Amino acid sequence: MKVLAIQASANKDGLTSSLAQAALEGAKSAGAKIELVHLNGMEINSCKVCGDGWGKCRTDGLCIQDDQFQILRDTISEADALVFAVPVYFHDISETAKSFLDRWRRCEWPHEDKSVLKAKPVIGIAAAGGSGGGAVKALQSLENYFIWLRLSVFDLVPATRFNKEWRLEGLKAAGRALSEGGR
Repeated sequence: MKVLAIQASANKDGLTSSLAQAALEGAKSAGAKIELVHLNGMEINSCKVCGDGWGKCRTDGLCIQDDQFQILRDTISEADALVFAVPVYFHDISETAKSFLDRWRRCEWPHEDKSVLKAKPVIGIAAAGGSGGGAVKALQSLENYFIWLRLSVFDLVPATRFNKEWRLEGLKAAGRALSEGGR
């Protein structure tokens, strides 16, 4: 089993990243191969809304932009399970996460019958630092993307700097259960 975590915070040592890493630690303890991707460290542009609003994403499931988007899609395709952790900005997911998810959704949605994502389990994490507000609302937005992508929601975790300690422990358990096939 390979578990891939994507964390979308610019702070590689912050709340969002530590939560993603806790889930990976749990998966590794159950024997999974793990990988962590820092989304902000990749060159992934915003959707250009080609043609009449749909380009090759609709016809071929591909984006014509020359950046690291397809590399990340290929990495995701090779994973058996996912962890997607986003920081909460203004009660929503981060701009970096939204930009990637918008492009990913456009490439996957029209191709349901060919999707390698269908029923792939995912843990979604929304991490609200600062006031701690907006985690649940951001998590709802993240869940909507998972539904559009046809991923199977394994767990959704709203986290704040106030509940970080017990969320870390819970995510270790969730990562372990994820890599054990949901047991």
